[in-house]
Parts: sequence; structure tokens; C-alpha cells
Amino acid sequence: MRILHTMLRVGDLDRSLAFYTDVLGMRELRRQDYPSGRFTLAFVGYGPESGEAVIELTHNWDTSSYELGTGFGHVAIEVADAYAACQQIEARGGKVVRPAGPMKHGTTVIAFVEDPDGYKIELIQRKL
Repeated sequence: MRILHTMLRVGDLDRSLAFYTDVLGMRELRRQDYPSGRFTLAFVGYGPESGEAVIELTHNWDTSSYELGTGFGHVAIEVADAYAACQQIEARGGKVVRPAGPMKHGTTVIAFVEDPDGYKIELIQRKL
């Protein structure tokens, strides 16, 4: 068994795809429209779905925003340098909501960014 994907509902698919591809550097792997259901599924990631977990962006055509609720936490991405990643993300128009630095009660360097729908993305610096 392995994790295939995490699904996030998004209000504006083009805006979300721009964030995940242009700001976070993922690739759009595939997209499928379902006209009879009035939704689109787009899958983004850093590598092929055959070997890596990806993010499924679900866009319901008649819904422009969602309440995030209190159950969702974040998606985590490993980075070589969290400080540099935050600078790059900000330079690309992304929003850093917790700058890079050691986590509370630990030494792992982390940061948090927020996508256009308010979902949190944790950047975890790779340990040497």
C-alpha cells in the first residue's frame, strides 16, 4: 500500500494551479473535466503518480470558496533549505505565514506558506 494523493477543494482552479506550479514548482500531471457533474479534477506533483504522492485539486464549477474547518492541518513538502524556499516563494508571489526557523520544542527547521484558498503548506528542511 502507498498514499496516492491528498484532495483539496479549490474555488478558482486557474489561480490554484498557478500557485502549485509557478510558486511551489510542481507540475500539472493531468486534468479531467466532468461536465455532467460540473467539476474538474487536476493533479499536481513533483514527479509521476506511479511513484510519488500528489495533490488532487477538485474544482466544483458552481462553488467559489469553501470553509476550511478545523479538521484539516496541512500538506508537508521537504525542501533542501527552508529559508531559501521562503525567499523564492515570496519572490513568486506566494504568502509565507510562518517564516523559516526551528520548530517550537525542537530543532527541525520548518516554515508555513498558504495557498490561495487558505490551505497551509508546511516546508520541512531536509536533515543532513
